[in-house]
Amino acid sequence: MSILINRNSRVITQGITGKTGQFHTRMCRDYANGHACFVAGVNPRKPGENVEGIPVYASVKEAQQQTGANVSVIYVPPPFAAAAIDEAVEAELDLVICITEGIPVRDMIRTRYKMQGKKTRLIGPNCPGIITPDEIKIGIMPGYIHKKGRIGVVSRSGTLTYEAVAQLMEIGLGQSTCIGIGGDPVNGLKHLDVIQLFNDDDETDAVLMVGEIGGTDEEDCARWVKDHMRKPVVGFIAGVTAPPGKRMGHAGAIISGGKGTAQEKLEVMESCGIKITRNPAEMGKLLKSVL
Repeated sequence: MSILINRNSRVITQGITGKTGQFHTRMCRDYANGHACFVAGVNPRKPGENVEGIPVYASVKEAQQQTGANVSVIYVPPPFAAAAIDEAVEAELDLVICITEGIPVRDMIRTRYKMQGKKTRLIGPNCPGIITPDEIKIGIMPGYIHKKGRIGVVSRSGTLTYEAVAQLMEIGLGQSTCIGIGGDPVNGLKHLDVIQLFNDDDETDAVLMVGEIGGTDEEDCARWVKDHMRKPVVGFIAGVTAPPGKRMGHAGAIISGGKGTAQEKLEVMESCGIKITRNPAEMGKLLKSVL
């Protein structure tokens, strides 16, 4: 069991004919069961073409009907990416992973509003994607650094996801599923949603949670962990040294009214029973210590 995706997932690439979509679809298809999993591409201007043997359809609905796909990954440029998410939601896919960075916040607010009451789950935007090691990867993370195991990883930061995984691998710990949820202020799944899925997953023994300054998602998640989580959780927050009042690189990393600082997040997490580290080089060791 893994969460959200496995070797039976069937994936559509929206934006497959662009350079980025083409490159990463090839990398994902060459990983583990990717050849069976990546079944379609979408570009309304190029239906009937194919990209390295993957057929291109005019719409997500058509691709879904022809191939039975249940997941979509989006590499569409920022001005059109929210509409691409809307299209996948309308086609009632189970999961949409949006890699695109720089989608206007207003577009995402509209898209999130339209998603209410729909069954589709969204990962991202502005995220590296999701991987179930040795089964399937969807996104831009390097597959070779992962190995199958029993640690769940959820992170708001793309590169810190890879760092966390590298540290786990160094001490011989594989992962059940790794999810980069993205750093944008308006996004899909939050830490809390992913932690709940890991809590219910029989094949995840512990969770490594990487957060960032800005917003209150990590605090909300920590409070839920305190009351409901049956597995150990280890946490790190990026941005401890960020100067107060300065806007950092990520769109979501905005500290407002004293809320959302790394210090505050770490204090809430610690008080809720999450083992925390302030040193990013210690994430793997700390997780091993709670097993």
